[in-house]
Amino acid sequence: MKEHVGCGCFPTGRHYPGIAHLLRVRARGVVADLDGDARWSELPIAVLDTETTGRDPAAGDRIVEIGIVVGLRGEITQRHNWLVNPGIPIPDGAREIHGISDEDVKDKPSFAEIAGEVAAALKGTIPAAYNANFDRQFVATELAKSGLQLEHFPACMKPECEWVDPLVWARELQKYEKGKKLGEVAARLGITLENAHRASDDAEAALRILWAFATDTRVPQTYAALVQEQRRLSRAQEDDFRMWRQRNPRP
Repeated sequence: MKEHVGCGCFPTGRHYPGIAHLLRVRARGVVADLDGDARWSELPIAVLDTETTGRDPAAGDRIVEIGIVVGLRGEITQRHNWLVNPGIPIPDGAREIHGISDEDVKDKPSFAEIAGEVAAALKGTIPAAYNANFDRQFVATELAKSGLQLEHFPACMKPECEWVDPLVWARELQKYEKGKKLGEVAARLGITLENAHRASDDAEAALRILWAFATDTRVPQTYAALVQEQRRLSRAQEDDFRMWRQRNPRP
């Protein structure tokens, strides 16, 4: 006889409203040395943000600034910020966004020189970033180029590990609000962001957004459940966007 494992969800796979945080789930996608059954708000969270020369690391774009802000139980415990010499000119379009010029980074270390520090800052934390795929791809590409030995890579860089993404939760919790940029979401929550598009400032704002969302009953409280529900929401949002694109093709 087949054993049925209760998932607390409708036949479609969607959770019953308001009880996802009560469910015990398999710890798939969590950092290996962290407890998936622990409340994620009581575990160390490292929110990372990058400023770059462009949008595509596969096309040769590089990081020019990286910030990591670590928080635990509502308190910021560490702030890191590195300006990085990308080894290539910073295009005017990128400079107009973040304000970082070739002159600002000409005497700064390359990413390879700070790779060990970046890895150490992420060790033992829940990884997070606003629009996480963007920052994660850049950091993964830079780490791969850096020469850092694989055994020194943080656990969160393993492919199976999910990064917490406040943008996914903003799209769900503020779905009827216009604008989901970091500054727009922060403003609706009363969170100050004075130096937008500077790495550690953006990272701190994203962390405070996460903590604000933690009080919403729709957000799971355990780390594993948060990851599982975020994965479901992300897939649903991608499906919705795909359908929107089909209905509104580019001319």
